[in-house]
Amino acid sequence: MPISGTTDGRLRCVLPFKAAAVEVGPLRHTAARQLARWGMPAVTDEAEVIVTELATNVVKHVGDGAAATLVLEWKGDRLRLEVHDRSPALPSAKKAEHDDECGRGLHLVAGLATDWGVLLTAVGKAVWCEIPLGLGMDCRRIERAVQALERYQSAEDAPRRQGRSREASLDESAVELIADLLHWTAARGHDPDDFLDRAQMYYEGEADAA
Repeated sequence: MPISGTTDGRLRCVLPFKAAAVEVGPLRHTAARQLARWGMPAVTDEAEVIVTELATNVVKHVGDGAAATLVLEWKGDRLRLEVHDRSPALPSAKKAEHDDECGRGLHLVAGLATDWGVLLTAVGKAVWCEIPLGLGMDCRRIERAVQALERYQSAEDAPRRQGRSREASLDESAVELIADLLHWTAARGHDPDDFLDRAQMYYEGEADAA
C-alpha cells in the first residue's frame, strides 16, 4: 500500500513491492498514478521507464521474490526516485560489460536522469536518480495545492474514505477544501460568490498568459 505525505516541503510516496517480473508493471502504473495525483504528467514517461529498469534490475540481480521499496520524492524542481533492496552489491554502469543487461539498464537511467547514484543503507543499498521538472509558476501552484490537500486529508476522518480510490479521495478532498474556504470567507463577512469569481478570473488570466 502506498505511504505518502509531506515533510519539510517535500512530497514523498513510499511503495513497497516484491521483486518479481509480474510486479513490475503494476508498480510502474502505481507510480504513474501517484505522479498524476501530484500534477506532473510531463515526466511520467521518463519516470515509468526508470521504475521499470530499476525494479527489473532488483529481480535479476537481487533475486526473484526479494523485498524492495520504490520511493518517489518531489522537492523544488526535481523528482527523485529511489529503489531500495537488501543486497549490498553495488551496480555500476561504467564497469558493466557491453552485453550486461544491468549495465544497459543503468546507462538508460543515466541518460534520462539529471543525476544518479548508489548508496549503501543499513540493510542493503538504494539506487537513486533525479529528473528535472522545469517548474514554472503553474507547477509551483500545483505543488502548493498538493501540499495543502495532503495536510487537509491528514486532518480528516480517514475511515470515512476507506474503499475509495486515491484519486477519488483526492478529488473529494479538493471539493471539501474549497467548501471550507467558502465557509471561512462567509464567517468573515465576505460574499463567497465574489471570492469564487475572483479566483476564476485569476485562474483564467494566468491560463491565458501561459
